[in-house]
Amino acid sequence: MRLLFLCTGNSCRSQMAEGFARHLAGQDHEVLSAGIEAHGKNPRAIAAMAELGIDISAQESTRLSDEMLAGCDLVVTVCGHADEHCPVLPPGTRRVHWPLPDPARATGSDEEITTQFRRVRDDIQWRVRDLLRATDSLER
Repeated sequence: MRLLFLCTGNSCRSQMAEGFARHLAGQDHEVLSAGIEAHGKNPRAIAAMAELGIDISAQESTRLSDEMLAGCDLVVTVCGHADEHCPVLPPGTRRVHWPLPDPARATGSDEEITTQFRRVRDDIQWRVRDLLRATDSLER
C-alpha cells in the first residue's frame, strides 16, 4: 500500500501524518507526504511528535510531483486548500479528506500554540490508526 499525505506546504499536518504512518505501519506501507508548495519543516510539529517519541526531523518538506502520485493507492488531503487543489489522480487511486485546522496559524501564548499543535497531532494520530486499520482490511 502506497500512501501520500498532502497539504498546502508540507510543513505540519502532512509531516505529522507521515511520521505516524511510518511509525505505526512499519514496512507494510510506503508512506510519503508532500505539499502543493514546500514551506519547510515546522519546528513545533517536530517538537510535538518528539513528545511521543517519533522523530520526524529527517523528513523533507517536498512539493507534490507527478512521480509521487504514480503508483499511489491512497491520497489523504489534510487541509481544505490541498483538497481544492489536488490534481487529478491516476486511475485506481482513492482520495480521502481530513479537514484539519492548521496549528501553524495558532495564536496566543507559547503554551496556547503548543496546545493547538498537540490537539492536531493527537487528532492525526487517531485518524492514521483508523486509516491503517481500514487499509489493512482492504488488502485482505
